Amino acid sequence: MLRESSRLELKAELNDKLEKEIVAFLNNREGGVLYIGVDDIGKPVKHLEIDSIQLKIADRIKNNILPSPLGLFDIVTEMIEDTPVTKIIISSGLEKPYYIKSKGMSPNGCFMRIGTSTQPMSTALIDELYAKRIHTTLRNIPAPRQDLTFAQLKIYYQERGLELNNQFVNSLELLTPEGKYNYIAYLLADENGVSIKVAKYAGRDKVDLIESEEYGYCSLIKATNQVLEKMKIENVTKTKVTSTKRIETHLVEPVPLREALINAVVHNDFSREIPPVFEIFSDRMEFTSYGGLIAGQSMEDFFSCSSMPRNRELMRVFKDVGLVEQLGSGMSRILKYYDRDIFEISDHFIKVIFPFAVQEKGDANSKGENGIENGIENGIENGIENEDERKIFSILVETPDITAKKMSEHTGFSVRKINRIMKGLKEKGIIVRVGSDRKGYWEIQGK
Repeated sequence: MLRESSRLELKAELNDKLEKEIVAFLNNREGGVLYIGVDDIGKPVKHLEIDSIQLKIADRIKNNILPSPLGLFDIVTEMIEDTPVTKIIISSGLEKPYYIKSKGMSPNGCFMRIGTSTQPMSTALIDELYAKRIHTTLRNIPAPRQDLTFAQLKIYYQERGLELNNQFVNSLELLTPEGKYNYIAYLLADENGVSIKVAKYAGRDKVDLIESEEYGYCSLIKATNQVLEKMKIENVTKTKVTSTKRIETHLVEPVPLREALINAVVHNDFSREIPPVFEIFSDRMEFTSYGGLIAGQSMEDFFSCSSMPRNRELMRVFKDVGLVEQLGSGMSRILKYYDRDIFEISDHFIKVIFPFAVQEKGDANSKGENGIENGIENGIENGIENEDERKIFSILVETPDITAKKMSEHTGFSVRKINRIMKGLKEKGIIVRVGSDRKGYWEIQGK
């Protein structure tokens, strides 16, 4: 059941308060979500013309709010009780205070979220936020060269059924206030000096470099797609075929890998001309982007599903060409599979470390008919419900006396999460503890 909160607002219909609510969420530290077509008690309102409403909403947000909110909002259709409603996802903006264009930067135009209500900002707060406003965004930094072309970018838009007309440099905000190509344009141009490095090492450290490739000097969209293809190849699938099942395991879960890679690119601080780096070791993958937490952003903000985009213009283009599916969804897709502790955040860098899944050793002959394969099959048939349980179960089949701490090192899961999964497997009767906690082992039922 949907309930209004500091990050959630419900409206039964589209009314003249739309801009006010959007501005409040843009100014909110964590952004927010606005539903149109849902009443105060969370019930959907039927017979609303979704397509027509969403076009009006997009037009009003683009034209009636300053600074430009493009790249900071997403409009999608969601089904509630089999009824389509409009969901507007709003990220926190970097150029606070945001305000209603017709009202100006005043208490009549600037709003903030307090609990479940939207309130006018005080003049003192408006002045304080304006004084802290970040002006050195990529949009305001001139490109190092001005002879830029965008044939690659146009092709990516065409592949999505979109056309870039003669005014696209304005609509995509590729110009500085002085009318020169900005750094966003430079990153998206057919030729530039930006390159993304992918390095592969033979072991667990950087001593033995066996492969080093550069993807770039072209549109950042093209470079990102090239790196995605490279990592897809490296994230090989290990397959075991048994008498009844085909069991496949990637080194890293594909969905969070893709999301973390794209996040590392689109949220990288390119203003210092330091691109993201992707490294492959024998036991893990590491993605490092430059730029720590954004000023005013907390760790909790960083992990929220509606975080603060560092480069909203890039975010918008990445969404247009299908690299980003829905605003704010990337982090939730990562945390669905991995715990927060795969992230290392310092003052200047954010690193994501994906440990490889435990690889099974030996084969059916070495384990016999009641070996790993049959153990996994029996476990699945007896109630394993998701990928996390399958991972832990396969480890226990291979190494029944392994500790939760060791499993944490192998999987990237926290010890608390592992204990919770093992408790669930025990309650289902899939595993049973034999002996003491210190010297005992886990026995697979049905092996």
